[in-house]
Amino acid sequence: MSSVAVLTPESFAEHRSGLKDQEITEDEAYIPTYLEAFPPLPEKGAPGEKAGEPASAWGSKIRPIKASVITQVFHVPLEERRYKDNSQFGEGEEAKVCLDIMQRTGAHIELSLAKDQGLSIMVTGKLDSVMKARKEIVARLQTQASATVAIPKEHHRFVIGKNGEKLQELELKTATKIAIPRPDDPSANIRITGTKEGIEKARHEILLISAEQDKRAVERLSLEKAFHPFIAGAHNRLVQELSQETGARISIPPPSLPKDEIVITGEKEAVALALSRIRAIYDDKKRKTTTISVEVKKSQHKYIIGPKGNTLQEILEATGVSVEMPPLDSGSETIILRGEPDKLGPALTQVYAKAKSVMVVEVTAPAWLHRFIIGKKGQNIGRITQQLPRVHIEFTDGEERISLEGPTEEVEQAQAQIQEIIKDLLVRMDYTEVIIDQRFHRHLIGKNGANINRIKEQYKVSVRIPQDSERSGLVRIEGDPKGVQLARRELIEMVQRMENERTKDLIVEQKFHRTIIGQKGEKIKEVRDKFPEVIINFPDPSQKSDIVQLRGPKNEVEKCAKFLQKIIADLIENSFSLSVPIFKQFHKNIIGKGGANIKKIREETNTKIDLPTENSNSEMIVITGKKSNCEAARDRILAIQRELVRQQRHQIVTIPAKLHNSLIGSKGCLVRSIMEDCGGVHIHFPSEGSGSDKVTIRGPVGEVEKAKKQLLQLAEEKVRKERCKEWFLVSRSGCTEEEASPQENGEVSPEAEFVPRKCDIITISGRAEKCEQAKAALLALVPITEDVEVSYELHRYIIGQKGSGIRKMMEEYEVNIWVPQPEKQLDVIKVTGLVANVERAKQGLLERVKELQAEQEDRALRSFKVTMSVDPKFHPKIIGRKGAVISQIRKDHDVSIQFPDKGDEQQVCDLIVISGYERNVEEARQAIQQLVAELQEMVSQDVHLDPRTHARIIGARGKAIRKLMEEFKVDIRFPQPGSDEPDKVTVTGLPETVDNAIDHLLNLEEEYMLSVTETETLAAYMKPPSGGPAKGFVVRDAPWNAAGNKAPDMSSAEDFPTFGTGVAPKQASAWGPKKF
Repeated sequence: MSSVAVLTPESFAEHRSGLKDQEITEDEAYIPTYLEAFPPLPEKGAPGEKAGEPASAWGSKIRPIKASVITQVFHVPLEERRYKDNSQFGEGEEAKVCLDIMQRTGAHIELSLAKDQGLSIMVTGKLDSVMKARKEIVARLQTQASATVAIPKEHHRFVIGKNGEKLQELELKTATKIAIPRPDDPSANIRITGTKEGIEKARHEILLISAEQDKRAVERLSLEKAFHPFIAGAHNRLVQELSQETGARISIPPPSLPKDEIVITGEKEAVALALSRIRAIYDDKKRKTTTISVEVKKSQHKYIIGPKGNTLQEILEATGVSVEMPPLDSGSETIILRGEPDKLGPALTQVYAKAKSVMVVEVTAPAWLHRFIIGKKGQNIGRITQQLPRVHIEFTDGEERISLEGPTEEVEQAQAQIQEIIKDLLVRMDYTEVIIDQRFHRHLIGKNGANINRIKEQYKVSVRIPQDSERSGLVRIEGDPKGVQLARRELIEMVQRMENERTKDLIVEQKFHRTIIGQKGEKIKEVRDKFPEVIINFPDPSQKSDIVQLRGPKNEVEKCAKFLQKIIADLIENSFSLSVPIFKQFHKNIIGKGGANIKKIREETNTKIDLPTENSNSEMIVITGKKSNCEAARDRILAIQRELVRQQRHQIVTIPAKLHNSLIGSKGCLVRSIMEDCGGVHIHFPSEGSGSDKVTIRGPVGEVEKAKKQLLQLAEEKVRKERCKEWFLVSRSGCTEEEASPQENGEVSPEAEFVPRKCDIITISGRAEKCEQAKAALLALVPITEDVEVSYELHRYIIGQKGSGIRKMMEEYEVNIWVPQPEKQLDVIKVTGLVANVERAKQGLLERVKELQAEQEDRALRSFKVTMSVDPKFHPKIIGRKGAVISQIRKDHDVSIQFPDKGDEQQVCDLIVISGYERNVEEARQAIQQLVAELQEMVSQDVHLDPRTHARIIGARGKAIRKLMEEFKVDIRFPQPGSDEPDKVTVTGLPETVDNAIDHLLNLEEEYMLSVTETETLAAYMKPPSGGPAKGFVVRDAPWNAAGNKAPDMSSAEDFPTFGTGVAPKQASAWGPKKF
């Protein structure tokens, strides 16, 4: 197939000869003339111009600007057509395939049949769509051929490209399918499927990629791991010098990697030279060196290795001998020295000297004493490490030994101090162990640790109860010998009591629970007081459960259960109930005056009688109790009703309608008092506005007569007198200023004669005894004012924020509280209101004063302050990330901690202020001192890591570096962008952890550098060869080289005019005469 619009046989031939053209260097040195580089524009209307000839060289050079939509034409010869049936052209398989391709790619396809029965295909659309459609057309409408091309296996990955992008691009460009064998396939042949032209083009491109890779070389040299240090040299100096001399990159695996392969990359000559030099070193050392083996205790190996392996490098540099150490996780103690015979002796001496530079001693101490030797928050051991910072002290959990490591003299001093502590503790301390069933452990601990904390505080001991997960019953008590024995005795007694305990469930109907408990728990309290050792638990009402649980000593639980069962039996027996229908108007007669009747029936029959409320329409009276008692009470109530029915009388009294309202009284109080006084008679007045004078009285005969007499008497009094009686109620401040002489304090003199005013008189009308009661009630409503002595300093706290405190008290006690103005500084607060309310308010005010005084005392205790000096460089560490560390100290000790402001120059920059309770402040200060002591032990070391590996070490969002810091317990800081030392990484922590972290970082660097080197090598192959610095564009025979002319001024608007701007013509120009 050929592409009319894109690829012609001539351009394909030119493309195939591309490799040969690159070899011709004469064209690169050729300098064109000015006319060749800038051919003249065609003359407008020049004579002799032929229509079919181009006017100048510009005619063959100008190309149109590419459009976003392109058109390509393909021709498929008859012999290569897949579908050759022309009888259904435009409707057969070819048309269906084209329609499917158009839907999938978005391109437009037109088919036409040539005279030679070949197929012409025109594809229109965007470049990407056209290319995809072209590939589909070739694969589905044209018969396919295949061919293979063989290139070295290591060049296959360059054909594939990153993420397969190069291979995809090549397939689209050539409209072929390229199959590359898998890495585990030994075949080096690449299969190409497609049209003949596409296969040729793809083959050519693959050979081009392989030819580029042939220029570089990679050598992998396998040498014994033992000789790698001689090739690398001390501190890798030898291999660095070798790389600089040869120009090749040499990668030697680090000692931690079990690989013996050395990788050399670079130009072929450089790689060959480096390879020969490395082989020469290896052969020389192989021939001259020998080995000796020595046994050194495993614990001393790390001193021979030194921090980051520096000691081994120093021995290699000083003696030329390589020291081979067994892996740290190996149990071997054999060290191999490899070198020339005459140098092995000095090297062995250095190895022994390094091994013995540090002393390791073990001190025997009971395991239970370890935490007392360490001290609270590490105080004891911290004191020793501060005095002897080079001594490392290690406690092994569960073992009766303490390891000391460091310089001989300091280790001996530390050993003596620890032995002295152990001796003192053995005299003062004791321990005992008790086996207690695990099911009792939570009861020993108590709710929120109440029981065990009490025992600890009371006997000054430490009690260790194992976790449930340990499935152990061993309880350990440590502390003062006497306290240990007392605590042991109490724990055993508690266990014995619990062993004797029993739990029993009683089935009690839930409806009886409230009755057994009683109002406010009074009845169940009596039961609990009778059986104090028994715990009685009722279920929650929402659970609808009938189970009541008893727990306590066996005998007491049985007694309590029998007692409760008796109560329950009585309740069941007394729970019989009867409902008796009684006329509603007789309910008050059954109740009696002051409830006398109903109370008497209840007491005599020992029943509970419930009557419906006055507003209810129900006539049922419910009687509850024993059956016989309930029946007796029912009979008595029915007897009362029968008697009332028999004695019932109806009488009408005539009273003027104008007096009805005054006889009824406010809210019916007068008429109600008559009805109550007369045994519950019923008095009915006609409705207001009816004009009727008839008042109906209904009830027992005697009581009706009595009510009639009282009602008529009251009506007669109303008519006869305008008012019955007057009492004068005068407030204490009722007199006028003219009637009383004011004193200096503004109060009325008690000796002044009191003269009431008309507005101060309240008139009460009614029966004499009722009026007296009303008078007493009104006098009780007269407000009084009392003074409460409260210190002036507390006034603002009583008032509260925006008056909320005093407002709340006034609302709660229904009084008015007056606080004097602040400038008067009085110690008195006035309370005004009813007598009872004033008394309650005074009590509440005095209680509030006590609370405020207690708060003042507490505030004074909390104001204790301590100032401590801490080097400012430790402040960020004490504060912690986002304040986590300092917030935890504040929370643990309930103190306030203030650090100096960074911008305040007047403030001392190293002072930290701690405030709170004195004890808490002291504990917080010790915690900070302990933290500072730990920080002082830390060291910072710089390690130089290739900046190209930083990103991989840090990881995505810092995840990898955070994990590394947590694993080694160190802080790692990378340089900021633009730093003067971009490869310097700072590691901070304890010396041993810092060394381990740096070793790990160096191993990571070496590992990552292998991939970085490989990537850079690959990138170097993929980049086009640089041709040196650009020389610019040079031409010969330019107009400005002629005599009398000069080069054009590029800044001149005349020599380089702007489009659309008119410029005055200039006669002489370096460009030659102008043409119009």
